[in-house]
Amino acid sequence: MPTPQTTKSIIKVNHIVPEVQLIGQQRTPVIVIDNFADDINQLIDIAINSSEFNQDKNSFYPGQRTALPRQYIIDVINAVFQMIYDVYRIPTTRRLKPQQCVFSLIDTQPQALVPLQCMPHFDTPNPYYFAILHYLNDAPHGNTGFFRHKSSGFERINNHNIEQYFAKAQPFVDYITQSNPGYCVASNDHYDLYHQVEYKPNRLVIYPGNLLHSTLVDPKTDIDANPQTGRLTANIFIDFQ
Repeated sequence: MPTPQTTKSIIKVNHIVPEVQLIGQQRTPVIVIDNFADDINQLIDIAINSSEFNQDKNSFYPGQRTALPRQYIIDVINAVFQMIYDVYRIPTTRRLKPQQCVFSLIDTQPQALVPLQCMPHFDTPNPYYFAILHYLNDAPHGNTGFFRHKSSGFERINNHNIEQYFAKAQPFVDYITQSNPGYCVASNDHYDLYHQVEYKPNRLVIYPGNLLHSTLVDPKTDIDANPQTGRLTANIFIDFQ
């Protein structure tokens, strides 16, 4: 649930005009909010001045992360929590609990990827787990892509289909293991890229974490651990429990 503000806000949230995109065959809502904050320069400066970026060892994220400022997390959640309840029809008995809240920068070259970093991923099979993604640095940077697994037809992974998905996805893992690694940035023999959300500075995107998705990494612009020039994003993951 929203938390009272305790210090001076890092961002001032603009009047929100959300666009709800219904994506894929399942018509899953994805919320897109442009010009989310009045000014994101202070937030970017915090990332630039941080000396705490480290490889994320708790996930397969191909880069470095560091904690977001607590007040920014509060400001964002206060601005969007009711919208998430409404759009996704979350039971009011469930309460919002922040999970991982981080700045993120991609820094892994394609040839250094492990197989699970070469395919679309899902964050969790939990249907009430969401990613709040805030694009920060100036474009151009890679979009966020959403994928459908061809042989199973799955767009979202849940507790009922997860084992079936893992079994049907294994041939692609085997293929990557025997070939040259690389980021998944387009449709291939195993996955359809059916929707993209364009990277735009100060755009906020909210989507269910159980959607199969991936950053559409452009090695020329996105593989950069410098928070002044890299694909800097603020990522807030929340769960309704």
